[in-house]
Formats: sequence, structure tokens, C-alpha cells
Amino acid sequence: MIIKPEEITSIIKGEIEKYEKKIETTDSGTIIQVGDGIALIYGLQDCMQGEMIQFPNGIYGMALNLEQDNVGCVLLGSEEGIKEGDVVTRTGKVMEVPVGEAMVGRVVNSLGQPIDGKGTIATSETSPIEKVAPGVIYRQSVKQPLQTGLKAIDSMIPIGRGQRELIIGDRQTGKTAIALDAIINQKGKDVICIYVAIGQKQSTVAHIVNTLTEMNAMDYTIVVSSTASDSAPLQYIAPYSGCTIGEYFMNKGKDVLIVYDDLSKHAVAYRTMSLLLRRPPGREAFPGDVFYIHSRLLERAAKLSDELGGGSLTALPIVETLAGDVTAYIPTNVISITDGQIFLESELFYAGQRPAVNAGISVSRVGGSAQIPAMKKLSGTLRLELAQYRELASFSQFGSDLDKDTTRRLEKGKRMTEILKQDQYQPMDVEKQVIILYAAVNDYLSDIKVSDIKKFQREFLEYIDTHHRGMINKLSETKKLTEEIENELKEAINEFKKSFID
Repeated sequence: MIIKPEEITSIIKGEIEKYEKKIETTDSGTIIQVGDGIALIYGLQDCMQGEMIQFPNGIYGMALNLEQDNVGCVLLGSEEGIKEGDVVTRTGKVMEVPVGEAMVGRVVNSLGQPIDGKGTIATSETSPIEKVAPGVIYRQSVKQPLQTGLKAIDSMIPIGRGQRELIIGDRQTGKTAIALDAIINQKGKDVICIYVAIGQKQSTVAHIVNTLTEMNAMDYTIVVSSTASDSAPLQYIAPYSGCTIGEYFMNKGKDVLIVYDDLSKHAVAYRTMSLLLRRPPGREAFPGDVFYIHSRLLERAAKLSDELGGGSLTALPIVETLAGDVTAYIPTNVISITDGQIFLESELFYAGQRPAVNAGISVSRVGGSAQIPAMKKLSGTLRLELAQYRELASFSQFGSDLDKDTTRRLEKGKRMTEILKQDQYQPMDVEKQVIILYAAVNDYLSDIKVSDIKKFQREFLEYIDTHHRGMINKLSETKKLTEEIENELKEAINEFKKSFID
């Protein structure tokens, strides 16, 4: 009997089909390589990008590279006890963290697990750390102020709810101090604050938590901590986890302020991780990979439309510069993503100007729409006169014969600069800011010595508090410098000056 080739082919096909049915498709894989916080896994056929993978020692990993013959996974914890040949299993869930009201007042790690020793967090809700940012249709324009309590910022570089304002400057110039002042100033304003520490020292994070506790700010604050001792993957997911926790409140119609401290270390953690995963890095001239990790994070900050509850997420990312170089690739990346930047200058900081805000380079692309009308009225004059003062000051050091007008402008500029100085952790109500800036802008301080300006400010605001409480209340209600308020303010300044100068 002659067997035809076609018959042999059909028999083999049939046998292969029967054999394939016998093979069970499992959701497990085998580790083929592990080290440096990275595991390569064979199997996991239906694994998703960003999926949580369960490892034998109880920790989780996150699948990032889905290759043809293996899955590249980063370990979110210690690799101790994990070896080649171990079996890992899929969870079927993309990377997620717990969310909910119970998170408020707690210190958690990148996975949303409590690390403050206050026990478990009573919440059953979880949410993925990676989400698509709300589209333009689901947003509304930024129009509501988010006061930082710092005169230099609220007057010249205002921040609105739903805005992304970059805080940028060299090491030790007071970047974190501005962010903490902004958090402390939200007390009683129904704003949930989230502070994300990325790659900071544990002692630094402990000091920040201690400060917030002393100022009673932990009552409405969540701290997400991924310290320098944590692995690169944990530092990488920290800001996304913080953002997800914040989005829970935003979707409930609440206002949220989130600080990412800082994104320079976040970029370093991502590069470390991606190079270990054998991902090709972006070139310095076109760092597409680092741009993408920051853009998809910061785009999630928004002021939602009224149909979606009108909640907001305001982001204050912090980026560190080297020798004031804002043209380096990470600073320019984040500058192009955000709606403005607060630039802190080392020279101003060392000269005693705290906060050391450089009003020339700093900008808010939201502008006056994020200010109350009273502050808007003063801010234009203030910024212009300060710019003129800095220009004149740099020229006047070369000449001794100055005309009267130049001398007057220089003297006024010195007093304005002095008024904008503010001690750390002492944010000021916007009504009081308006009152003292009104006196500075309208030349009421020209006969006060520069050395007495601080004392004048303190005593004058105490005097207003005691004798003109009604004026502060009116200003708080109307948000405007009406003719009536202005006349009362002029009267109060002149009254107080008599006793102060005497």
C-alpha cells in the first residue's frame, strides 16, 4: 500500500493539534536570570505591560519589557531568596496602590503600605498607578488661586488650582521650604496635600514629617516616601503612586496639592532601571524617554469640569540644577511640560533674600487669573518696579553721582525687596499680604529705615489685626481693594506711622 505525502501531512497536523490541547496554559513562568533588582522570566504568555508579578519570597515585581522570548521584570523589594529556576505567577492586575480617605495623615511607601508605625490603613479601594490624563473636554481653565502664603510668589508668580508650577534651583536654595510653606498654608482651606519624597535621605523625610506634624499640617497631608536606600524601581513608581492617591480625591470633587521632590532623582532612578533592562537610553540632545516619564505624570494635574465634580490636582514638581543651568536637559524638559517656573537663585539666597526667587526668570503662565483682584491690582506695579530696581542697582554700583529720581527708585526697591523677605514656615494670609504690599507699592515706607522694615511689617500687621479687624474681613469677603477699603487702609497706615516713627 502506497501512503501519499498529503496523508502523512494531515496525520502529523492532527497529532500536533491533539498534543496542543493536552498542554495546559498556566499563568506562571520561570526565572531565567536575576540580579540588580531585575528578573528575566520565561513564560507568562499573556502578561500585560505594568502587571504585578508575584515572586516566591512574597514580594511583587512589575513587568516592563514584554519581549518575544522573555518578560523583563523589576523587583519592588529585596531579591534575597530569589534564584534562577524559581516559578513566578501572574496576578492579572496592573500595578496599583490603595486609595481612600484613610490615607490622610499617614506616611506610606511607593506601594501605599504604611511605614509610620501606626498600623494598617483601613481601606479596601485600590487604583492603578498609570492612568490616561483627563482630556481637554473634561477640564476647565485654571481660575481659582492656590495661595502659598509667600508674598514673593502669590504676588508675582501666582499658582492656580489645577496648575503645574515647577520649583527649580541649585542644591540648598530653599526649594523644599517653598513647597512645605505651601502645604502649611493650606490649613483650614479644604485642600488635601501630598508630599512625594523621591531619593531623599531617611533623616530628611523624618524631619519633614516632624515639621508638618508640629504645624498640624499632617491632619490633611499624605507623605509618600521612597528614600535613597530604596531600589530604583521603588523610586521610579513613587510619584505615580502619589498622583493616583491624589486623583482619588480630585475625582471626588476635592482640591489636591501634590509636591514631587524631586524629579531629577526620579529621572536618575528611571535611567538606572531602564539600562539594567537593556532599554536603549534617549540621547542627551533628545531625551525622549525621560521626557515621556515626566510628561505622562504631570499631564495628570488638572482642574476638572463642573460635570466631573470640579476637583483639581495642582502639581509642584521640584528639579535641581547645577550651577544655575536651566538649559540642561531635565530642567528644559520639565519647563516645557509645566505652566511656569519659580527659579531660586543661589546668589540671592546667600545675600539673605529668602525665599530667593528670581522674579526675572520666574514666570506663571496662568498669571492674574490665579489671583484675587486686590493682589492683581498690586502685582503688576510690584514686578515692574522690582525689575527696574535690579537693573538700576547693577548700574549704580559703577557710578557715585546719581540723580534724585534714580536715588528714589533705588531706595524704594530696597524697601520692596526687604518686604518680600519671609521666614520659613511662616506663611501669611493673602489679605495681610495685600495690606503690606499696598504700603510698599504706594511709597508709604520711604521714610522708614531699611533695617526697620521687618519690625514695621510685624507691628503694623498686629495693629491692623487689633484696630481694623473689620477691614480685613471686608477684604476677605470682597477680594477687592474697594475705594472704602483703600481709604481706611491709607488712614490706618498714616495713623500707625505716627506712633512708629515717634
